[in-house]
Amino acid sequence: MKTVAILTALALGSAATLVMAAPGQGPGHGGGFERLRAADTDGNGLLSRAEAAALPRIAEQFDAIDTNRDNQLSREELRAFHQAQRMQMAGDTDGDGKLSKAEALAKASERFDRLDANHDGFVTPEEMKAARAGQHHAHRGGW
Repeated sequence: MKTVAILTALALGSAATLVMAAPGQGPGHGGGFERLRAADTDGNGLLSRAEAAALPRIAEQFDAIDTNRDNQLSREELRAFHQAQRMQMAGDTDGDGKLSKAEALAKASERFDRLDANHDGFVTPEEMKAARAGQHHAHRGGW
């Protein structure tokens, strides 16, 4: 019963992250907006493949983002791609754009298993602390 309660809490936490994220966050807002505007050297509101080269993370995904295949990335395409990536990270394994209870529980179970370092079916405060320390260390190396 405790395992079900923990998995449910983890799943709800994952879902709450999606709900609490303000609509429209992501590409086109904040510092990302400034980087996009700077990369749009001709000022037409679209990013060509050449302009996207200034943004390596976008450039490497250019073909996946460019859904209408016009060799230009619009704000809508960037937003849709970002949303799809967030859903995938949240556990939308079937790609339907919705997070089912089964998908949320599966993702929560994966997270629980990563936290449960000794695989005894329980997560101790020490394991939580070690996981947080590991995340902090991993995030320091990247963007």
